[in-house]
Amino acid sequence: MKKTGAEEVWRMIQDGTATKKLDPFIISGSKVLEGVGTFVVTSVGVNSSYGKIMMSLQTETEDTPLQVKLGKLANWIGGLGSSAAGLLFLILLIKFLAALSGNPAPAALKAQEFLDILIVAITVIVVAVPEGLPLAVTLALAFATGRMAKENNLVRVLRACETMGNATTICSDKTGTLTQNKMTVVAGTIGTDEQFATTGSGEEGQVAGPTELFGRISKSARELLRSSVVLNSTAFEGEEKGLAAFVGSKTETALLQMAKDYLGLDNLAAERANTKTVQLIPFDSKRKCMGIVVESGKGYRMLVKGAAEIMLSKATETVSGIDTENITVVKLNTAGREKLESVIDDYAQHSLRTIGMLSKEFEQWPPAGAKRLEDDKSMVDFDDLFNDMTWVGVVGIHDPLRPGVFHAVEQCRKSGVVVRMVTGDNLVTAKAIATECGILRPEDNAEVMEGPKFRQLSEAEMNRVIPNLRVLARSSPEDKRILVAHLKAQGETVAVTGDGTNDGPALKMADVGFSMGIAGTEVAKEASSIILLDDNFASIITALMWGRAVNDAVKKFLQFQITVNITAVILTFVSAISSSENASVLTALQLLWVNLIMDTLAALALATDPPTEKILDRPPQRKDESLITHNMWKMITGQAIYQLVVTFVLYFAGMSILGYNESQQRQLDTIVFNSFVWMQIFNQFNNRRLDNKFNVFEGVFQNLWFCGIFLLMVGAQIMIIFVGGQAFRIEALNGTQWAISILTALPCMAWAVLVRLLPDRYFAIVFDAVVAGLAI
Repeated sequence: MKKTGAEEVWRMIQDGTATKKLDPFIISGSKVLEGVGTFVVTSVGVNSSYGKIMMSLQTETEDTPLQVKLGKLANWIGGLGSSAAGLLFLILLIKFLAALSGNPAPAALKAQEFLDILIVAITVIVVAVPEGLPLAVTLALAFATGRMAKENNLVRVLRACETMGNATTICSDKTGTLTQNKMTVVAGTIGTDEQFATTGSGEEGQVAGPTELFGRISKSARELLRSSVVLNSTAFEGEEKGLAAFVGSKTETALLQMAKDYLGLDNLAAERANTKTVQLIPFDSKRKCMGIVVESGKGYRMLVKGAAEIMLSKATETVSGIDTENITVVKLNTAGREKLESVIDDYAQHSLRTIGMLSKEFEQWPPAGAKRLEDDKSMVDFDDLFNDMTWVGVVGIHDPLRPGVFHAVEQCRKSGVVVRMVTGDNLVTAKAIATECGILRPEDNAEVMEGPKFRQLSEAEMNRVIPNLRVLARSSPEDKRILVAHLKAQGETVAVTGDGTNDGPALKMADVGFSMGIAGTEVAKEASSIILLDDNFASIITALMWGRAVNDAVKKFLQFQITVNITAVILTFVSAISSSENASVLTALQLLWVNLIMDTLAALALATDPPTEKILDRPPQRKDESLITHNMWKMITGQAIYQLVVTFVLYFAGMSILGYNESQQRQLDTIVFNSFVWMQIFNQFNNRRLDNKFNVFEGVFQNLWFCGIFLLMVGAQIMIIFVGGQAFRIEALNGTQWAISILTALPCMAWAVLVRLLPDRYFAIVFDAVVAGLAI
């Protein structure tokens, strides 16, 4: 956009010659393409135009599906644990009061006994309340985001990583995301008959090469083509990585490169400076074209370029005789129009972006009777003149697919994630590229639609079309926003990619927004949750894998924690009530050590398992699905039963089984405590898997955190047994007692194998019946 200095604007206001088109203001974040000057800051922060855009993108942060489910679960676990602790305290208090009259102990000891009852009850609450849940989630997210940054995913919003794991659909851009954004003109048609193609475009052997064609056309024809490319463009000469290159839209730089290679373009800036421009028509995403009006000889020439099929619809004439010195203009008859439509369609089927070029001559400017713009009477309304144009030609621009895109799309399909392509290209090109990268497959009952038709659908029609919609061509940013809104309304978890400022609303509306780190604007990056540092669609698979790894880490931790919750609370409850001294087999300090294992160390160990590609071989979890699956409940219940049976047998029958007398009661209690802790240590391995497969050691040595924490737990438990003494109210164990502790704990891994053999469907029937009964 051309900017006029403030002094000149002020002078023109004083002279009365100023128009509303004069613009001395620059929005922060803009790129200055040419010119020198000074500026004064008039607004900062939320008062600036950029700030207002950013504020419009701000929305209240919603809890993710996982956070909502975890909140409900934490309340449920905490409520049950607190109820159990309250009931335990009440029962022990009644027992204490009932025996108080016959208790000959001094008042201090009685007070101590009451205090011990209170401490045990409070400790049960500490063990039962899942305060480690936020830690587990945060650790998993922090670990995942650190690894993702190394794999070209810069996570701006921590919650996006977790949400991405359950994404059900991805709405992706084409240019620069699915393709490399390295555009080259590979084919073209001048007028209706003169065609050229480079090797590899699919047209070789049938038409002339570009060197041959542009070498034999007349000087005036080359000048017309060069003007259409050079003047009607916003790209410019600059440097990229220290080398001279054209900078700007990749479509325009491809056309400029063609002009430089074949049309005699030498100095872009000089050629533009030697031409007088009277009006600019910026690119408009609605009409899919841009234009310029320049002085030409004794008159004026309007040059327009844009989407080929739209350009052809506005043409009534075409250039002819381009190999003679004087170009002639002839009427574009039906046969010629059909031939050009066929050419455009052929280019599109070869996955080429088609750009058409038009021109129109005027004797004076503004033309007589032309409609003027309401806000600037010196400017002519482009739409009023955009008709009866002369067809100059069409070029096909090739943008190769990124390596690995087909594989990435196929992985998404196997993972139950639907990939949708939203592009500004025409329908045929979009379909060709979508087929090439695997988004469109013959066996799918897929819908393909253009933006103008899509936005006119009724609510009911949209709800019917959108589930099968795979390609949205000739779309505007508003079309993308409408698509995202409807997908979310249908219960989908939506990921969106975008690079432009206009993509901001769709990126913000999506559950996870991906912006481009290279081609993306600052507004797009601010509106997004994750930035793809390499602009590559395949990097989204990385986010998908780590997102699922985060969800799995939370589930693994939950499976482990709920098992310990159930066993520790029941063991404490039963042993305390059955004890004549109102004392639990697990003392307060022992329970706190178990709680440390359960909440902190287990969270670190189970939250750091890296994902493998196998994690993609399952569908995403929908928002309304239960956090704890039937398989998880099966493992929780199975482990809890084993651990309770073993500890109760040791506690109630250990004296007779082992032949101990009353003086060895503390040794037995130590064995119970030691066995219980070792069962938790071994059960960590069981919880590394959430499925019914048996190899719980798969990839364990790839997770050094898990190995280190396992060794830390083992070392700490050995140290506690040997030197814990009075603090933990235990006695050091001999070799036989250590063997008893380990051999009663180790079978919990074999027991897990047996539990995994139990069909989920049978357990699901029992579990659902119990849940229904509790609800009633």
